[in-house]
Order: sequence, then C-alpha cells, then structure tokens
Amino acid sequence: MNSFSLAIDAAVILAYFVIIVGIGLYAGRKNDTLQEFALGGHKIPWWAVLASIIAAETSAATFLGTPAEGFKTLGFAYAQLAIGTILARIIIAYLFIAPYFQFKVQSIYEYLTLRFGPRTKNMASGIFLLGRVLGIGVRLYLGGVILVVIWRYLFPGAEITLWTYFWGIVFVTAITTLYTAIGGIKAVIWTDLIQACLMCGAVVFAIFAILGKIPGGFATVDSMLDDRKVAMFQTGWEATKPFGEALKAMLENPYTILAALLGSTFLTMATHGTDQDMVQRMLTAENIKKSRFSLILSGFADIPIVLAFLAVGILLWVHYQCSPDPSLPAAHNEIFAHYIVHEMPVGIRGLIVAGVFATMMGSTSAALNALATSFIRDFYQPYFNKTSTDSESIRAARTATAVFGGLMILVATASAYAVLETNITIIPLALGVLGYGYGSLLGIFLLGVLTKSRGNDATNVIAMLFGIAAVLILGKVKIPAIDPTALLRFELVPAEWNFGILMPEWWPAIAWPYYVFIGSTVTLALGVLFKSNRTAE
Repeated sequence: MNSFSLAIDAAVILAYFVIIVGIGLYAGRKNDTLQEFALGGHKIPWWAVLASIIAAETSAATFLGTPAEGFKTLGFAYAQLAIGTILARIIIAYLFIAPYFQFKVQSIYEYLTLRFGPRTKNMASGIFLLGRVLGIGVRLYLGGVILVVIWRYLFPGAEITLWTYFWGIVFVTAITTLYTAIGGIKAVIWTDLIQACLMCGAVVFAIFAILGKIPGGFATVDSMLDDRKVAMFQTGWEATKPFGEALKAMLENPYTILAALLGSTFLTMATHGTDQDMVQRMLTAENIKKSRFSLILSGFADIPIVLAFLAVGILLWVHYQCSPDPSLPAAHNEIFAHYIVHEMPVGIRGLIVAGVFATMMGSTSAALNALATSFIRDFYQPYFNKTSTDSESIRAARTATAVFGGLMILVATASAYAVLETNITIIPLALGVLGYGYGSLLGIFLLGVLTKSRGNDATNVIAMLFGIAAVLILGKVKIPAIDPTALLRFELVPAEWNFGILMPEWWPAIAWPYYVFIGSTVTLALGVLFKSNRTAE
C-alpha cells in the first residue's frame, strides 16, 4: 500500500470538501430574509437550476445503486422508466409551475391553504416532511457504503459492523447540514452545479477505465453478454401463461413499458411537481418560462445519465468475470465503490470518491433546505411564532435544518441495517419509500389544479389517508423493520411489516413504480366527491 498515493487521494477529497463548504458559507452572506434563504430572490440563472435538478436526481442511490441494477440485471431495462420522467416533466411544466409563481409561495403547500384550507396543507406538508426524511435517509446509507469500502481497503480484515456505516453516514450528513444551514438555497444550487459536473465526468471516466481493463474491449463484452442480453424495452407479458398469471407477472415487474408510461410518469409528477425539494429549486428561476425550460431539459438529460450508470454496472460484471476478485463485496450496492477504491488510478480515485460524496451531498442539501422551508412556512410561522421576524425565521430554519439532518442519520442507519440483513439493491427501497405517501400528495394537488370547486378541507385529509392505505394494501407492501419488542430489550432483531396480508393470494404484489398511480387515483377519486367552499382563481 503506497502511503504517498493515499495522501494524494486524501488531498483531492479534502480540497473538494473545503471548496464545497466555502461556497456554502459564501452563499449565505446575504440570507437576511426567508425568501432569500428559500428562493434565492428569484435570481438564479436557468442553467444553474438545470444542474441543480440533475444533481438532486442523481443521488448516491443513482451513483452506486444504478450500477448495482446493471450488475444485477445485465441490461438497460431500468432506463426505460426515463420515458415517463420526460412525459411527467412536460405535464408539470404546464400544470403546476404557473400556480406556484402566481401565488408567490415559498412552500408549495401554501397553495393548498389558499385552495382548500389549513388541514389539507398540514396533511400534505406532513407527508412531505416524513416522506423526504425517509427517502433521503435511505439514500444516505450509501454514505456509509463508500467509507466502509475505504475502511476495508485501509484495514484489510477489520471487522465491519453497523457502527462502521453509522460513522460514515454522520460524516457526510454533518458537513452537508453545516453549509446548507448557513447558505440556504443559494448554497444548494451552486454546490449542486459543481457536483453535477463532477458526477458526469466521473461516470464517463469510469466507463472508459473499466472497458480499458477488459481484454478485447467491446468484442469481449458483446460475446460474454450474447446469451444474457436483456432487451431495454420489455412488456413483461408472458404469452405462454394464462391471462391472470400473465397480468400478475407483468404488474409485479418494475421495469416494463407499462411501468414506464404509467408508473414512472405519475411517480415523477409527484417527485417533481408536489415535492418541495424539487419544486423549490425551480422557483428560484427568474420567471415561469425559464423554470419550465430547466425542468423539461433535465428530463432529456436523464436518459444518457441513467444509461451511463447502467453501463458501468454491466461492464463491471464483465470485468470481474474476466478478472475474478475474491474480495468482491457480496452486496451489489458496494460493487462500484469497491472498484473505485481498489482499481482507479491515484488522484482520479480521490476525485471519483469525491464525486460519490458529491451526489450524496447534492441531494441531501436540497432536501434539508426544502424540509426547513416547509416546516417554517407551514408550521413554525402559522402556529409556533405568528409574529416572527425575518431574523427569528432564519434562525428557526437553521435549527430545523440541523434537526432534520439528525433524523436522516437515524433513517440511514436503519436502512444500512435492513440492507445488511437482506442484501437488497437500494433503488427499489429508495423510490418505493417515496411511493407510499407521494400518491396522496399528487392526488390532492391534481384535485386543486384540475378542478375549481371540488375538494373539502376536512374530507381531503381522509382521502389522503385512504390513498396511503391503498398503496400499502393493494401493493402488498412489505417494509423492512425492527422488532419493537426486541428494541425494548436493547436488541436489534429484523422484522417485516406485511400489509399485503389483507389481500388474497392471487392478487399481485404490485411493483413500486405503480405506487404513486394507485395513491393519487384513490385520493383524487375520493376528493372529487365533495364540494369545496374555496376556489383558486
């Protein structure tokens, strides 16, 4: 082990962190009002907004989780879900963004107060706060992954426990929380720009580096995958099976054309149209037109990005078939991190490790700022401090940022425990968590923008609860958990909450891309039955 090489990599990583934190501190100099903290004064250029959207989407779950999908499936079927993301962005651009700008909201859930009333707003904001903490917390587990791989490299044979992941998670979250709490949305946007560039450069370099180590290059890859090739576009329909069995199998497959056109479209409409995290950065643009342009263009950028990450996973499978590595981790989520740490050139290795941190920090910083903004606007100012000054609101927002950072650490640690016990890949877990409640969010926003006089403030809450229940029960959702009785004895015992126990055996365990479609449909159908005493003009 060359200590000089390690010193170079460490210097590169340290320089990255110094630059990122420095930008965050610099951006926070003029955050004198909550509008500056939350929306940057509507002065962010469209190309920076575009980079920020891409950086937020390309979290650590994408950087390490998407190659894991490629390594596991040896195909590009996952990429077809990008079709739905483009369709959804076009719908969002012309359905949601204009009302948000029109009503000059800082938290998008304020729109629901104007349209329906405070109960609907509180329920929606609560779903966002819980869903985003869970969603980003799951992704932060990968902050522990990269440091665990580094730890194994530095100390071969050292025992790896849950605590090893925990300290990696704390390290990433603490730094991100620091610059986000001080810099606000401007720190998020400008650090995201750097992180997006670093991420794109890292994945392109990785493709050529891995390919260069495979004897015979493309010819070897093609021959080894010849009898394993999986078509990118799949219907999931097996004509040899009876209709009922074929339909069940198709709905249980997450990577099909139907999942792309229906499931992914609704999922993206929820994550990019009703999630404060994503929408907030769109509202920093100078006007509606530039906000729309950034959003739609980011959808088309998703396609080459996801294809590149899947290609990394597939090439890694070929590489390790040609050059077996006895120390290769069993967990698919750790394969790419293992390659980076053990086989990348000195200096470049440090830069790409920084790229992994970049993806985690980009998505986490945006989520922290959105969570703080939503909490302050939806709960702190209306209920806890109705006469708060700008300085008090900024101070409360920074405190809230730190609190949400702590909650994410707890969720990330629990996710690490679940993955260690089951060896599941992180993408279905991360996106599935969002699907549990985001269908209700989308359904209630659709009710607001598509109708003028439907939806009652009280019954909307019931409709949203039914939407969440529909996802859990109809989807036969099984959530990895910890036995609460064992926890009282200070023991960690894995358990599983099986909501599908209420459904018959023949009912399909519907795949995660459809969760938002189910939840939004049920919520909208119930909400439209009742007349509102408020209308959005």
